[in-house]
Amino acid sequence: MQLDSIFKLLEDNIVIFVKNELKKIQRVLSPVSKIYPESQIRGLLEGEKEQLRKNSREALMKMTLNFLRIMNLNNLADHLQCKHFATVYEENIKAGLKKKFQFVFEGITKAGSPTPLNQIYTELYITEGGTGGVNDEHEVRQIETASRKPHRPETTIRQEDIFNVPPGSNQPIRTVMTKGVAGIGKTVLTQKFTLDWAEDKAHQNIQFIFPFTFRELNVLKEKKFSLVELVHHFFTETKGICSFEHFQVLFIFDGLDESRLPLDFHNKEILTDATESSSVDVLLTNLIRGKLLPSALLWITTRPAAANQIPPECVGMVTEVRGFTDPQKEEYFRKRFRETKEASRIISHMKTSRSLHIMCHIPVFCWITATVLEDVLKAREGGELPSTLTEMYIHFLVVQTKVKTVKYDGGAETDPHFSPESKKMIESLGKLAFDQLRKGNLIFYESDLTECGIDIRAASVYSGVFTQIFKEERGLYQDKVFCFVHLSVQEFLAALHVHLTFTNSGVNLMEEAQRSSKKYTFFQMPKLKSLHHKAVDRALQSSNGHLDLFLRFLLGLSLQTNQRLLQGLMTQTGSSSQTNHETVQYIKEKINENVSAEKSINLFHCLNEMNDRSLVEKIQQSLSSGSLSTDKLSPAQWSALGFILVSSGEDLDVFDLKKYSASEEVFLKLLPVVKASNKALLCGCNLSEKSCQALSSALRSQSTTVTKLDLSNNNLKDSGVHLLLHGLESSNHRLKTLRLSCCNLSERSCEVLSSVLSSQSSSLRELDLSNNNLRDSGVKLLSAGLESPNCKIEILSLSGCLITDEGCSHLAFALTMNHSHLKELDLSYNCLGELGVKQLSFGLQDSQWRLNTLRVDPAGVQWLTPGLRKYSCQLTIDLNTVNRELRLSDNNKKVTRVKDRQSYPDHPDRFDVPQLLCQTGLTCRCYWEVEVRGEVDISVSYRGIRIRGYSDACWFGRNHQSWSLFCSDKGYSVWHNAKKTPILFSSSSSPFSTFYVSNRVAVYVDYPAGILSFYRVSSDTLIHIHTFNTTFTEPLYAGFRIFPDSSVCLC
Repeated sequence: MQLDSIFKLLEDNIVIFVKNELKKIQRVLSPVSKIYPESQIRGLLEGEKEQLRKNSREALMKMTLNFLRIMNLNNLADHLQCKHFATVYEENIKAGLKKKFQFVFEGITKAGSPTPLNQIYTELYITEGGTGGVNDEHEVRQIETASRKPHRPETTIRQEDIFNVPPGSNQPIRTVMTKGVAGIGKTVLTQKFTLDWAEDKAHQNIQFIFPFTFRELNVLKEKKFSLVELVHHFFTETKGICSFEHFQVLFIFDGLDESRLPLDFHNKEILTDATESSSVDVLLTNLIRGKLLPSALLWITTRPAAANQIPPECVGMVTEVRGFTDPQKEEYFRKRFRETKEASRIISHMKTSRSLHIMCHIPVFCWITATVLEDVLKAREGGELPSTLTEMYIHFLVVQTKVKTVKYDGGAETDPHFSPESKKMIESLGKLAFDQLRKGNLIFYESDLTECGIDIRAASVYSGVFTQIFKEERGLYQDKVFCFVHLSVQEFLAALHVHLTFTNSGVNLMEEAQRSSKKYTFFQMPKLKSLHHKAVDRALQSSNGHLDLFLRFLLGLSLQTNQRLLQGLMTQTGSSSQTNHETVQYIKEKINENVSAEKSINLFHCLNEMNDRSLVEKIQQSLSSGSLSTDKLSPAQWSALGFILVSSGEDLDVFDLKKYSASEEVFLKLLPVVKASNKALLCGCNLSEKSCQALSSALRSQSTTVTKLDLSNNNLKDSGVHLLLHGLESSNHRLKTLRLSCCNLSERSCEVLSSVLSSQSSSLRELDLSNNNLRDSGVKLLSAGLESPNCKIEILSLSGCLITDEGCSHLAFALTMNHSHLKELDLSYNCLGELGVKQLSFGLQDSQWRLNTLRVDPAGVQWLTPGLRKYSCQLTIDLNTVNRELRLSDNNKKVTRVKDRQSYPDHPDRFDVPQLLCQTGLTCRCYWEVEVRGEVDISVSYRGIRIRGYSDACWFGRNHQSWSLFCSDKGYSVWHNAKKTPILFSSSSSPFSTFYVSNRVAVYVDYPAGILSFYRVSSDTLIHIHTFNTTFTEPLYAGFRIFPDSSVCLC
């Protein structure tokens, strides 16, 4: 072949090769390539595997880059260079992260015994939803909430799906915040996510994952970096990449609660250039706000108390790590203890101790429990296992001290645990724990240690010796960071420090100003009860319970049995049975002083730590035997009942306050039970503004689980509802159903309701405002909220609200603007004309509206009477039912019990007992009033009640066919099915004496809704007495039983 032909063929091959490669390079530079899987990008860049063609490609790439720069297309050249070398960088980063995260250490670092993460990782219970709002409750309270079984299905998320777009949404998620209490598994979750990416198992749509911890970032507080420089410093493998804008990058920031950076989102300093230097906090705030590298994904983990540092608008989705479910707890212990008998005993013991069962929700506490119980079972086979938190943590300290004695000091297991060196270490760690707990610090740097008088070298020794208690970590620049293995360990050691300081020197660290200079002789030492009383007082003053667990430990340390376990550490016993008795009595006095319900529950936990269960056991026995008389309980006994209900999990799905007592005092005592319930029935419980304030606070709490709230038949008024709705403005509430029927509301409440319905946090699906005097003006205000796209109301009841066609027009307009949610609208018992009904009826025919049920009948002018009197009906006594001891007068309107038998004719419907029925069966809404003298049963009954005889089957209220209100000068009680419920009026209601200014009683029946209410009428004001909520199956007949020397008159 001639040379010309050869070069011609060579030229053709080179041209074909260059064209093909340039097409591939063009595809690499296209925007679409940034979402290609890495394997596809590698395929585009590498093609065939022959080394010669690969070398040719590299040469061509260099030529292309050179020519682009000659053409002054430097940006394009940089972009191509980054894309070309990205695969190499990605592989290097994956190798580094794989090496960093493939092993973990259970509990904390144990040299030489790492465990593969993939081998021990157990799926955590992660739920979608919640908010980034602050929750500054003590984490033990949050654990107690999370440990309860959810009342309804929750949206759970697998870690591999955490950035996937949720069903029904087309909005991509940029930033995920994952909340969870200390030790719940947030860090391990992010490590598992990163390891799966590094091992090419998942998340391959992401080119780079950069995991940071705030512990590492804290030490850079005073330094300046650009975002690119910051990545290069932590991940040196990326130094060849000058821009990340063309890659899908995920930044993980673990431990927001440990941040000491001043994250100021109100700062106007805007940073958009990833190569521009600034302080680390400015980099982070701009990255989170989306100003810097808006294409990046962000994952932030935090304890709940710090969640509000990030503005809600910067977070696309909030998830929560709930830790171990009950089956996962058992799975953990069965894996840890291979012997079935041993594992079963430990699981059984954990279930019998409520405190241990709750804390085992946290994986780290499961590990602590296993460590302790493993040692105890070996040491005293068949003996008792620790049952309180204090005892558990004392054993944990003893176990770790024993390990130090044998492993580091060369001693034997039988040697005394607390050598002088061990005592010094524990005392130093206790002081550090207490001082930093007061400041709210859970991680410590050298400056923190210096403040506590601990040398940095000594701290390193402590972390090396007490490896399971205190740990040391190193940041990027070898800066030492220290912390305790868990918050509860820090709180235990802090309590131990306070106890030892007091018993050794008499100094009360719980005093605001300690007189530390004063020295006490043995006989002058103050009594331990003074420390306990001050600690209890300080804990009760805390608004968020931050001293709750600390107080439990401090009081538990006073027990002689616990002090014996610490023999050698405690050189002097600082308590006696008398002191503990005085402390127990002090706590009981505090419970009896009407402290808040949450605080009283922690005080019961404290009594449990001190082995005093007398209050709880007494109530428990009464509950078990069915002999609990709720009308005779003291405040402390009510608190005990609340503690039992919350601890046992009973009544937490549907909580009906009337089952215990329909009073405000009892409601406030049982508020934790209300918060923990799914459906709270508080209708007709004589609640006032005070209750609304408490409910509002409860709904704002992140620990609340209430989704359905019935407050009907309470005289809340506009002022009370304003307070209540303040709680619904919080993004924490989960309320879906709110019933405010017969709450004496006016149009003023509608304005606040409108604001709630239109807020972004609105979650209400069902709203009942029936039988309130809202009028058209109120409906107009309410409609402003209904037309908001944020309003998701599906069922709305405005029955009996004095509405006319004008109100219908406002509703029709609102539904025209927002027709995608409302399904049912009840406007019955209003004065609606043809025009108003017609306007709303259009919605039933419009396929775009979801409205499928519209109730407008009955309608008419008669329904414009304010209040329940619009339902007034005329009762007529059925003469054939009147007992012969009853005399009729005033045109058969008045009935009096007399001694002389009346000469009524025989009739099969005539009662043998002194009762009577009225003629007409009631099957709709009805209202009537009667005037009472003496003792009378005001009743409704099915017609089938027994007429002949004197058994319970005949008397009103003593059987399942009738309901009755007993009225006398001494008070009220209601009866149904032979069960008597005394009526107690709260002190916040009108004084009891004012209920007897008038002897008039009103009855209201809403037959379809199953409501029967009794009211006292005073100066035309209806004062609620009691409401029965049931399902009526037959027509109801008004009836009366009259006692001797008594009478009733129909009004």
